Amino acid sequence: MRVVIALFMSMIYLFGFGFVDEMPKIVPVEKAYKPSVELKKDGVRVSIQMADKVYVYKDKIELLANQKPIDIRPYLPKPMILHGDEVYEGNLSFKVPLEVLPKEVTLTLKYQGCNEVGICYPPQKKEFRLTIPTSQKVENEPKKMSEEEAIASTLKNRSIWIVLMTFFGFGLLLALTPCIFPMIPILSSLIVGAKDMNTKKAFIYSLVYVLAMSVTYTIAGVLAGLFGANLQAAFQNPIAIVLFAAIFVALALSMFGFYEIGLPASIQTRLAKKSDEAGSKGGLIGVAIMGFLSALIVGPCVAPPLAGALVYIGQTGDALLGGLALFAMSLGMGMPLILVGVGAGRFMPKPGGWMEAVSRVFGVVMLGVAIWMLERILPPGIALMLWAALFIFSAVYLRALEGIEPGAHWFAYFKKSVGIILFIYGIFLMIGSVTGATSLLDPLKVLKKGGIAQVQERELFRSVNDLEEFKKILASSNKPVLLDITAKWCASCKELEENTFSDPRVQEALKDFRALRLDVTDNSRADKEFLKAFGLYGPPAILFFDKEGEEIKSLRVVGYKDPEAFLRILKEAKERFR
Repeated sequence: MRVVIALFMSMIYLFGFGFVDEMPKIVPVEKAYKPSVELKKDGVRVSIQMADKVYVYKDKIELLANQKPIDIRPYLPKPMILHGDEVYEGNLSFKVPLEVLPKEVTLTLKYQGCNEVGICYPPQKKEFRLTIPTSQKVENEPKKMSEEEAIASTLKNRSIWIVLMTFFGFGLLLALTPCIFPMIPILSSLIVGAKDMNTKKAFIYSLVYVLAMSVTYTIAGVLAGLFGANLQAAFQNPIAIVLFAAIFVALALSMFGFYEIGLPASIQTRLAKKSDEAGSKGGLIGVAIMGFLSALIVGPCVAPPLAGALVYIGQTGDALLGGLALFAMSLGMGMPLILVGVGAGRFMPKPGGWMEAVSRVFGVVMLGVAIWMLERILPPGIALMLWAALFIFSAVYLRALEGIEPGAHWFAYFKKSVGIILFIYGIFLMIGSVTGATSLLDPLKVLKKGGIAQVQERELFRSVNDLEEFKKILASSNKPVLLDITAKWCASCKELEENTFSDPRVQEALKDFRALRLDVTDNSRADKEFLKAFGLYGPPAILFFDKEGEEIKSLRVVGYKDPEAFLRILKEAKERFR
């Protein structure tokens, strides 16, 4: 009924009935919408410039080439929601690749929309005739897509079982990345710290942890795809990180024997009387909570499979298939965790001195995870100092500075040797913390290179803070533009920094680029707007732009790339700019 009334009011206005003077002033349809098409070297730019307070419905936009419909869903930007409908306002612009168009083409653009005061315009149709030069278009040439676009295409064009198997395989590969490594000591520590552990119980603990992690990844991913809100990034604020690090410190202290974490004795007694299994329910709930928090706080990495699933959900709104794909990927990521957990339960030492030693080791591991978390918000020097303290503390605990009694067991010599190595490395870390080092794996880097390496890395990128500043730089650049999107809490970003951007060949190649960097650590409103403008869901991502300021999407990098692969991308980006 509301639509009928709005159409009736629009007819009154358009045909000039006498009482229109009392109605809100609106522009006629030819001024409300100004459609246009523009031939680019890699596609046809279709635009609809809209007047103020005018919008167009997403489901009313159609594009035909010589009267044959074109599926434009993959090319449309993310719409906004207004009165429950998906709409665009302001300036709608999208690019159709040349590969999907014939050489001689008549493009027919159909659209329909309304004014925010409630006046709806009749459906519109505009035709544009184009001739695409053969130099710009190679017949039957396959479209070059970025990794995430190719993965999103897999979701669209394959059967559900192939999709689930593919994403499960992606998950197994992602299990080898830095995103999942911190979860191994977390799960292992939970199993070591539990009472009466056996293989069956270890499997149940591991399964609950992985399922909680998988459900969390799935829900967070679906929400990100549908609404563009990265739930994982929201949990990277200092308060959440400090609280989570405090949990690990508390768990570590309990493993050192300072206290025991568990239900009060009276409640444990009552549960034990009911059932032997009931006593473990509290433990499973704790494991599930740790799995939930680990997914949100420990491993917020965006990799091509995850980005592909999010692109698919954002373009199609198919949260069911996208969510199933994410769940299958998460299970693949969790398979090594289950194997590690079962192994920890199977080879658990019998109660006694050995068990206490194992608990102490995992206590140190938990402290390491806490420091790893705090690295995201602490200056590098302080973080390295904490690592130094942990290594030196471990060395002292292993009695590295004490003598060995004559006739001692060989293991005493082995333990002292390990302690001496940890002590020396701790000293190196302490030196690195006061000389400006940033890497745990190379604390003497600045000393070895006389401080030159650090200066060079700082000068590789110019920081940008918001979208407007970036657009100004992009418009004035006479070099190909590279934009690196990073964050301090992103594990893959650190891997790129330490392995790829520190490579001398990469640093030399970057001199031919206008290299910019956006740090989204704070996840501010400006950061979110920047990511949304380019259809990104989080770091790491590296974008390349041509002479016209258009992104070369086929070269977009999401996730980690080693120096060799990144150099090939840089070479192609440079050639595309000529």
